[in-house]
Amino acid sequence: MLKVKPIGSNMTELHTDQHVILFSYETPVAALRKGDHEYLRTDKFWSQTTSRHINKWLQGVEAQTVSQEYLYAFSK
Repeated sequence: MLKVKPIGSNMTELHTDQHVILFSYETPVAALRKGDHEYLRTDKFWSQTTSRHINKWLQGVEAQTVSQEYLYAFSK
Protein backbone atom coordinates (compact mmCIF):
# COMPACT_ATOMS: atom_id res chain seq x y z
CA MET A 1 0.00 0.00 0.00
CA LEU A 2 1.30 3.45 -0.91
CA LYS A 3 0.78 6.50 1.24
CA VAL A 4 1.89 10.02 0.34
CA LYS A 5 2.52 12.37 3.26
CA PRO A 6 3.48 16.04 2.76
CA ILE A 7 5.88 16.94 5.59
CA GLY A 8 7.01 20.44 4.66
CA SER A 9 7.37 22.93 1.89
CA ASN A 10 8.46 20.88 -1.14
CA MET A 11 9.12 17.85 1.13
CA THR A 12 7.06 14.68 0.82
CA GLU A 13 7.32 11.17 2.23
CA LEU A 14 6.19 8.18 0.20
CA HIS A 15 5.38 5.21 2.45
CA THR A 16 5.49 1.74 0.93
CA ASP A 17 5.45 -1.66 2.58
CA GLN A 18 9.27 -1.77 2.62
CA HIS A 19 10.43 1.87 2.56
CA VAL A 20 9.81 5.44 3.55
CA ILE A 21 11.18 7.62 0.76
CA LEU A 22 11.89 11.33 1.12
CA PHE A 23 11.18 13.45 -1.94
CA SER A 24 12.58 16.95 -2.22
CA TYR A 25 10.42 18.65 -4.81
CA GLU A 26 9.82 15.66 -7.16
CA THR A 27 13.10 13.82 -6.59
CA PRO A 28 13.71 10.90 -4.20
CA VAL A 29 16.76 11.91 -2.16
CA ALA A 30 16.71 9.76 1.00
CA ALA A 31 15.01 6.66 2.33
CA LEU A 32 14.47 4.42 5.29
CA ARG A 33 14.47 0.68 4.69
CA LYS A 34 11.89 -0.61 7.15
CA GLY A 35 13.24 -4.17 7.33
CA ASP A 36 16.66 -3.27 8.76
CA HIS A 37 15.94 0.35 9.82
CA GLU A 38 18.80 1.53 7.58
CA TYR A 39 18.71 5.17 6.51
CA LEU A 40 20.01 6.05 3.06
CA ARG A 41 20.90 9.35 1.42
CA THR A 42 21.78 10.30 -2.12
CA ASP A 43 25.37 10.82 -3.19
CA LYS A 44 24.26 13.56 -5.57
CA PHE A 45 24.27 17.25 -4.66
CA TRP A 46 21.09 18.85 -5.96
CA SER A 47 20.93 22.22 -4.19
CA GLN A 48 21.32 23.84 -0.79
CA THR A 49 17.58 23.59 -0.26
CA THR A 50 17.50 19.87 -1.03
CA SER A 51 20.50 19.35 1.26
CA ARG A 52 18.55 21.12 4.03
CA HIS A 53 15.54 18.86 3.35
CA ILE A 54 17.71 15.75 3.66
CA ASN A 55 19.46 16.93 6.84
CA LYS A 56 16.18 17.98 8.44
CA TRP A 57 14.59 14.61 7.65
CA LEU A 58 17.57 12.63 8.93
CA GLN A 59 17.94 14.87 12.03
CA GLY A 60 21.47 13.69 12.78
CA VAL A 61 20.80 9.99 12.13
CA GLU A 62 23.70 8.14 10.49
CA ALA A 63 22.81 7.35 6.89
CA GLN A 64 24.52 5.24 4.29
CA THR A 65 25.32 7.17 1.11
CA VAL A 66 23.94 5.47 -2.00
CA SER A 67 23.77 6.39 -5.67
CA GLN A 68 20.90 8.48 -6.94
CA GLU A 69 19.99 5.61 -9.27
CA TYR A 70 19.52 3.35 -6.23
CA LEU A 71 16.97 5.78 -4.81
CA TYR A 72 15.24 6.14 -8.18
CA ALA A 73 14.73 2.37 -8.16
CA PHE A 74 12.74 2.61 -4.90
CA SER A 75 10.30 5.09 -6.33
CA LYS A 76 9.35 3.13 -9.46
